[in-house]
Amino acid sequence: MLASRFTDTAFRWVDIEDEADWIGHAEVENFPTLLILHDDRVLFFGPMLPQPGILERTFNALREMREEDLSAYVTGNAERQAWQSLGSLRTRLLAQRS
Repeated sequence: MLASRFTDTAFRWVDIEDEADWIGHAEVENFPTLLILHDDRVLFFGPMLPQPGILERTFNALREMREEDLSAYVTGNAERQAWQSLGSLRTRLLAQRS
């Protein structure tokens, strides 16, 4: 499991049908949808098939980015800019983790 290899990272499963209020105004159109946050920046928000290899490659590529590259990445196009409104979900994610 990915969480066991990345112990410095918080992972949280959210069943959007059971916890619809958790996501707030975000539109989840496809399932499963993955949200990857770094601090309060959204690095990925979109559908991803439950294939551990694809998830791990995506996760590793984002983790290996330098800070200045991450900053450019999250503002690199309109879609990623729109994702940034979801950054406040980090607080809720961490609160529900404990």
